[in-house]
Order: sequence, then structure tokens, then C-alpha cells
Amino acid sequence: MLDLVRLRVLAAVAAHGSVTEAARALHYSQPSISHHLARLEAATGARLIQRAGRGIRLTPEGELLARRAAEIVGRVDAAGAELAAQLGLQTGRVRVAAFSSALSVLVPPAATALSRSYPNIELHLADAHPELAYRQLRDGSADLAIVYRYDDTVPDDGIRYSYLLDDPMYLLSRHAEETLADHRDSTWIAGCENCRGELVQFCGAAGFTPRIAYVSDDIVVEQAFVAVGLGVTTMPGLALRSHHAEGVVASELTAFRRRIYLATFGEPPDPPATTAFITALRTTTNALRPPADLEA
Repeated sequence: MLDLVRLRVLAAVAAHGSVTEAARALHYSQPSISHHLARLEAATGARLIQRAGRGIRLTPEGELLARRAAEIVGRVDAAGAELAAQLGLQTGRVRVAAFSSALSVLVPPAATALSRSYPNIELHLADAHPELAYRQLRDGSADLAIVYRYDDTVPDDGIRYSYLLDDPMYLLSRHAEETLADHRDSTWIAGCENCRGELVQFCGAAGFTPRIAYVSDDIVVEQAFVAVGLGVTTMPGLALRSHHAEGVVASELTAFRRRIYLATFGEPPDPPATTAFITALRTTTNALRPPADLEA
């Protein structure tokens, strides 16, 4: 039978890359870490670690079990937090993973409202792209994720999605009332190759392929480039709420928008602390004023 303590040790070794760092993280001695690993190998009948120079590395079997161990430990820790939260939200905890513009615009007022109503709830926030947020939900290191999609469908992947709001898309240039088609011959600013798919898709729908000359995933840098006339780009409304540079004109692309969802993992209901934060987030999001005149 697999022992939870030993699984926690293996997960720590995998996460930190060494016995020394795992011992420090778990507040164990190094001999104790080695003892637990040896007992785990005896229990599984598999070699989980091997020497590599002065250190160690996981075998393929060790990597497989370490991944599962991280999931198991994460879910057990989450269960403990849920139980504590059930005792009246006095010692509750909610860990939120969200993309950066949601963290800067949507989360602060919700966090403030949560703190007023439930001062003893611990709130942990992490900046995470949706793909990373999904992994954190599955391994139990996040209780709630704020994610986005560019279509109306949600995958059947074991994660529960709840619609929050639409986030309109804007064309950023130096002139008002422009469309994507107006810039078929312009120089474009885009994110990295893994982040520019939606821009290329939008331009393709308008009948052209953008000529991308400048690359940045930083909205401040992208807008700085637009402001001095180096090129044009697209950007979601939440990002513009977070930062809108002088000299940059935003024209809404009414045919395009992204949808913002709340994502949780596991069977309902959500833990009380998570539910309390979701309630605060929905309340403060509904109270958001319409975007200011971005074309001004």
C-alpha cells in the first residue's frame, strides 16, 4: 500500500530536483528523505531514482509515480482545506490562477470584497496562462482558474466551466474608426509564435495574412510600439483597462471577442472558500462600468 508521506517525499524530490532541496522544503533531514524513498521503492517493487554524478534523477517509473504523487498530495491538501473551510469559513483558503489582465482588473475588487466579508479566508493568487492554470487545477495546486476562450465551446476535459463575461477585441493603431482590412499592408506587432494564433485567425477572416515584424507578449511594449507608429496590433478589452498608452487609438472589432470563464476541477459543490470568492468575483464584475471611450 502506498504511503502518503512517502508519496509527498517523492513529489518534493521531483519538484525540487534534489534530496537536499526536498529535505529543506519538507523540513526533514536528508537521511529521512533517503529512507522514505527506499521504503517507497520496496513497496512498489520499482526503482524510482538513480544516481547522476553527485546528485540523483528519477527513472521513467519514478517520473510517472511522481506525477501521480503530486496530484494525490495536491488533492489531499485541498481536501484538508475544504474541511477547514466547511467549519464556518474561519480557516478557509482559496488559490486562484488567472491570466494577467484578469488579475489586474477583475481580481483586485473581488479580493477586497472577500476580505471585508470573510477576513479569515486566505487568498493565494498566481499569474498563469490558461494552459498552466488547467494543469494547476488538475494537480490540486489551484482551486479556481480564470481562463479565456475565443469560441463558444468548452472542452469535455473533466474541468467544470462557468461563463463570467465577454471581453471585446480591439484594433490598436494611431487612427480612429479603422478595421483589420485597412491594415492588410501594414506592419504588425504580435505575441510569440505560441500566442499569436488568434491574431492570425482574425486577419485571415478579413482576407489577409499579417506581416509580423515585431514580437512581444508585453502589452506595455506592444502599445509603446503602436504609439510611435512602428505597427498595429489587436488587444482584448481587459488588457486595455489594465493599460492604455497615450496616442494609441482602440477601435472595437465587433466580429471578434473572447469569452472569460471560471474553471474548477472535481465534483460539485465547490469548497465554501472557493464559492465565496466566486460570489465576490461575480458581484464586482457585474458592477464594472462600461469601458471608457477607448477611442478618445
